[in-house]
Order: sequence, then structure tokens, then C-alpha cells
Amino acid sequence: MSAVIPRHRVNVLTGIKSAKLIEDPTEYSNLIRKAKRPLLVVGPLLLESTPDGKLLLEYALDIAKPSNIPICATAQTKGKVGELGVKPDSVYDVVEITNALKDPDWNGVRREGNHDLVILFGIRSDLGNQSLSTLKHFAPHLKTMTLCKHYFPHANYSLTNFKKDAKWLEFLESLIENLKKGG
Repeated sequence: MSAVIPRHRVNVLTGIKSAKLIEDPTEYSNLIRKAKRPLLVVGPLLLESTPDGKLLLEYALDIAKPSNIPICATAQTKGKVGELGVKPDSVYDVVEITNALKDPDWNGVRREGNHDLVILFGIRSDLGNQSLSTLKHFAPHLKTMTLCKHYFPHANYSLTNFKKDAKWLEFLESLIENLKKGG
């Protein structure tokens, strides 16, 4: 069991698996690069701006670009992704994409086969935890990862709870740089 406390109370006692806590952006980028068919699921929390005025969604797009990761836009993110000059590969709500990912025979958002790594970014933590719990128990064919600033125990790989946004944004910038170098 991890010593990191999740933002919302979640049931982590019914299983023996909890997220591997990763604090090194290089390790995160290596995991993303190793995936054959990753998927980035972007949520409405990415529509918020950072203190310097950059949208969190721009970080997500910068993460997807070097590795050509397909993007699944949820909620109202589709319009903003388009405004930023990127066409999402799919538009689903979080529950729909979670249900599709459970099916090992699903062809994925680009019709190239199901995904082997799903990265959630900007999804409300209560909804994200439920989706990750579903995937943990019903989609053993894929790994899950989060890029949010809170710990998600039901993911395979999660970041710690960042108390300061500046540290989290520093992590994301370093992750982007690592992906550009090796992508």
C-alpha cells in the first residue's frame, strides 16, 4: 500500500494493487515511449489557466505531440482542443471511453487496435478514480497513468500530491522535454 493519501476517500482495501508512485519525469516519459498504442484522455480541468496564463490543455497537447499520442476529448474540451489547432482523435465522455477500453477487442480511437496505455489528465478526481478502478478490475490488457496533481491509487502509475502548482508544472515541462528528446 502506498503512503500517499488520495485527494478523495477511495476504497483501496478491496485489492492488493495500488498505483506505483512516480516522481521522476524521465521514468514517466520512458513508460509513455514504451507503449505501442497509448491514449491521452483530456478532461475539463485542463481548461484552467496556469499563473503565467498558459492553459493546462496546452501542456496536454505538448505531451501528445512528440509521441503522436491519440487524444480523446471529454466534456467541453473538444472545442478548445480545436481552437488550439488540434483535431481530437475521438470525443467521448469519461464513462463511454472507460467502457470502450474494457473491451480487449475494441479497435481503439484510430482503428489500429486497442490501447495498451491510457493516460488520464484533467478528469475530476472522483470520476477519475471510478474510471481507473473499473479499468484496474476489468481491463487487465492495459496500463493506466495519470498526469493530474493528485495521487490516484487505482492507476498503475500516478504522480504524488503536489502541494504547489509550480512543482507540478515543472514536472510537466520536464516530461515534455524528455518526450521531445526521445520521441
